[in-house]
Amino acid sequence: LRKMQEEFALHDLAIEDALSAHQRPKVERYENSLFVVLRTAQIDDPRPNKPCDVRYGEVHIFLGRNFIVTVRHGYATSFSQVRTRAESTADLLKQGPAFVLYAILDFIVDQYFPIVDALGEELESLEQRVFTQPFSRRTTTLIYKTKRDLIALKRVVAPVIELAARLIRFEDEDLIPTQTRPYFRDVYDHTLRINDMIDGVRDLLGTALEAHLSLISVSQNEDTRRLAAWAAIFAVPTAIAGIYGMNFDAMPELRWRLGYPLVLALIIGL
Repeated sequence: LRKMQEEFALHDLAIEDALSAHQRPKVERYENSLFVVLRTAQIDDPRPNKPCDVRYGEVHIFLGRNFIVTVRHGYATSFSQVRTRAESTADLLKQGPAFVLYAILDFIVDQYFPIVDALGEELESLEQRVFTQPFSRRTTTLIYKTKRDLIALKRVVAPVIELAARLIRFEDEDLIPTQTRPYFRDVYDHTLRINDMIDGVRDLLGTALEAHLSLISVSQNEDTRRLAAWAAIFAVPTAIAGIYGMNFDAMPELRWRLGYPLVLALIIGL
């Protein structure tokens, strides 16, 4: 990176951010270049019926008039597909590094769609568990885990909306040509769609959690009523047995031979 800085006259602050990583998605303008930060997200094990374990990484991009440099941190795939796509569209590649920037943005944003779909499938599975299976702590734990995954993905996706909007309105023709800006509008639209999908899944997940807690409350109320009914049933024989257990000498029917079986019959009848 230090050699790249000398070669392309990159700013010290941008190099410092690229070295340390852990940046939020953003776009910053320096003297002769742009510095763009994006968060990547991918499913660790995309096989069917597997928990959606999302891994995150970072991509830092230096964009100049005649160069583009990418720096990947953490869980980020190679951009070989982006290179192949750019080289296969020579007419678009003539627009310069700005089109490559669009191709990278589009590639990263498209990787968000499978994650939202996987989280949506987890939501459907959780809804089925809530309404068809007995209540368990594991169901509540899975609901909270899925909600936490959605919040983490939301933090990655939401800043890209502002980032793409800034690139659409960018004023420097040398860095972002006018003919390239409509492509960033496509990225903007995709990001808005993903953001809306995340909000929709999160709202449904909140509803599922409320339904789960409500069903637990209903079940507890039924158990409470059942226990109260049995308590009322046992209250009558307890009272009768308590009266006859006071051991006074002058009690009615105390010397009566049929008193014991009759009292038992009365208790069972009641």
